[in-house]
Amino acid sequence: MTAPRDPFFPKELSIREQTAPPEIHYLGEVGYQEAWDLQADLAAKRAAGEIGDQILVLQHPSIYTAGKRTQPEDMPTNGLEVITVDRGGRITWHGPGQLVVYPIIKLAQPIDVVDYVRRIEEALIHVVRQAGIPDAGRVDGRSGVWVPGKHGAPHRKVAALGIRITRGITMHGLALNCNNTLEFYQHIIPCGITDAGVTTLSDELGREVTVEEMSAPVVNTLLRTLSGELQVADHSFDSAPDPTKGLRKKQGV
Repeated sequence: MTAPRDPFFPKELSIREQTAPPEIHYLGEVGYQEAWDLQADLAAKRAAGEIGDQILVLQHPSIYTAGKRTQPEDMPTNGLEVITVDRGGRITWHGPGQLVVYPIIKLAQPIDVVDYVRRIEEALIHVVRQAGIPDAGRVDGRSGVWVPGKHGAPHRKVAALGIRITRGITMHGLALNCNNTLEFYQHIIPCGITDAGVTTLSDELGREVTVEEMSAPVVNTLLRTLSGELQVADHSFDSAPDPTKGLRKKQGV
């Protein structure tokens, strides 16, 4: 299979500037604001050359986060706190049972944001398929990892992405639904998408799949895709409208 488009950066080479392995931090449950502040501090130090690449692995207490393209109609109806963040995309939920990984890495030149996102998706697709969902893949026009709906049922998102790159340093990252509740998604328009659903590995596989079980496979496979060892392939099974296209950035949402 081939990649969705040829990357600006050679697909067989590492997309990271640094050759040394990144430092991996398994942090347990961390409040969203605390983790965001930590990311910002590490990103500034990485940009200044004071530290090497870092990868944060954690879970958050239950919280909504609203990206730059969040619309008023996306917002929650249940009163749970919303934090407005500087990543792309619209609104989503984080909480216990969801694996969150934040790479703080310096990208090699020339920087290709799309290729970076595709490499993260590739890692997640590989891990989700290895876990037992062989038809997981991409929906062209929408980020993340999807499970195709059968017999007219809507597709279901099992992993979401949201990133920010400043001074060549990445922030934010990925969230993989392992055994979290889906109740909180019912009170928002997740990622601004009304024609698809959300799922977890546990629901799809019919067994308990924990964050602890998935942490090492996700981190190890992510390192393989960032290095170019595991290359981006065409795993698209459908296409759909981009829920952020044409929307202005909202301030103070």
